[in-house]
Amino acid sequence: MQRFTELEQIPTDFGPSVVTVGNFDGAHVGHTRVMERVVQIARDNQLASVGVSFDPHPAVVHNPNVDHVEIMGQEDRQRFFEDMGLENYVLLHYDLKFASQTPEEFVKNVFVDALHARWVVIGDDVRFGYRNSGDLNTMIELGKKYGFEVEAVEDLTHESQRRCSSTWIRELLTDGKVDEAAQILGRNHLMHGEIVHGAARGRELGFPTANMSFDSDGFVPADGVYAGWLTDAHGNKWPVATSIGTNPTFEGVEQRQVESFVIGRPEERVEDFNLYGQRVILEFVQRLRPMVAYRGVEALIEQMNQDVEQAKEVLGLTA
Repeated sequence: MQRFTELEQIPTDFGPSVVTVGNFDGAHVGHTRVMERVVQIARDNQLASVGVSFDPHPAVVHNPNVDHVEIMGQEDRQRFFEDMGLENYVLLHYDLKFASQTPEEFVKNVFVDALHARWVVIGDDVRFGYRNSGDLNTMIELGKKYGFEVEAVEDLTHESQRRCSSTWIRELLTDGKVDEAAQILGRNHLMHGEIVHGAARGRELGFPTANMSFDSDGFVPADGVYAGWLTDAHGNKWPVATSIGTNPTFEGVEQRQVESFVIGRPEERVEDFNLYGQRVILEFVQRLRPMVAYRGVEALIEQMNQDVEQAKEVLGLTA
C-alpha cells in the first residue's frame, strides 16, 4: 500500500481512481461495506483504489477542550485498509485552515486535481467541507461538474435497528461491553502498543503481566478483567487475562493500567519469554468482571486463579 500524507506527494500522473473519504474511527462493519465496494469498482474498471482520511481527528481540532480518544490508532487503521485490498491511503493533516475549504474546494483539490477520481464511494450520511455544509446531494452535483460518478452506500443497521457507528462502539467500550462492540466492528476491539516494565506486583503474586505503555493506540475499555488475545512482535498469538484499572487492592496506583497475564506461557526456559520492548496487539474478547478491591492478597490471588480459568473457558481452551 502506498501512503501519502500531503497532496504534493501524489504523482501528477496518479489515477484515474475510485475514492472514499471519512474518519473511519474504529473501521466498523459499515466502513467495511464501503471499502469492499471501492475495491470492487476499482478492479472492475481498472482504477486505483484510494482511502482518504484525516489526522488529527476533526473532533480534536474543533473541540480541543473535549477529551477525544480514537477507537483505533492510525497504524491499525492503515492495516485495516490494506487488509481490505485498498492500494492507496491518503492521510491529510487536519487543521482549521484545512477545515475552511468549501465543499467544492475540498473536492476539487483532493478528488479532482490530486487523485483524478472517476468514481467516489461514500456513506449516504456524508458531510464535508466548511462547517460540514456539503452532503450527498452536494457530492452528486460536484460529480456532474467534474466528471466523476458518485455511489452512496446505505448505512448498516444492527438487529436492534440502531445504525452502526463509531459513537455506538465508543459507548459500548465505555461500558466494558467488548463482545457487543465486536459485533459492530466486525472483529475484536484491539489496542496496539509497547510492553513496558510495571511495578512487578503481578510477578510477586505469581501472575507476571505484560504492561501496555500509557501512550498505546486504541480506546481503553472500562475497568475490569477481560479474556482476550495478545499477538507479539513475532506473530505469536497468546491467550491472556487482561486487567484494566488502578489496582484498588493496592495503594498509590493513580494511572489506569492495562496489564495482561499470558495463559500457558512456555514453562521451559521461561526466562526467554520476554515481551519487554515489543509492540504488541491486544484483543478484547469478553469482560469477565468489574474491578474490585479485595481484602488481602490471598483473596486477590484466589480471584485471579478464577479469572484465568474463566478466560480459558471463554477462549475455548478447556476440554
